[in-house]
Amino acid sequence: MKAYLVLDFSISDFDGFRKYIAEIPAFIAKHSGKYIVRGGEPTIIEGDWKPERMVILEFPEREKAEAFLGDPEIQDLFKVRHDTTTSKLVLVDRCT
Repeated sequence: MKAYLVLDFSISDFDGFRKYIAEIPAFIAKHSGKYIVRGGEPTIIEGDWKPERMVILEFPEREKAEAFLGDPEIQDLFKVRHDTTTSKLVLVDRCT
């Protein structure tokens, strides 16, 4: 069953974040993921959630998404994101 990573983030250091932008697509592809939304600016319809930018990644199954998150080769790149953005990330399964 497909799974989705949903990232809500704001960038505090764009120059530092460029490394992440350049390198993350290869890791997403390595784990059979693909972009559904890539850095889109959301329109708030309801509630008090105020995301600045959104990324939604689709993986063919939860295990691929978990492998992506746990990949030892990507941890330094995740640190770049953590150091240059304020972000929230959730993993959710597609309903059947």
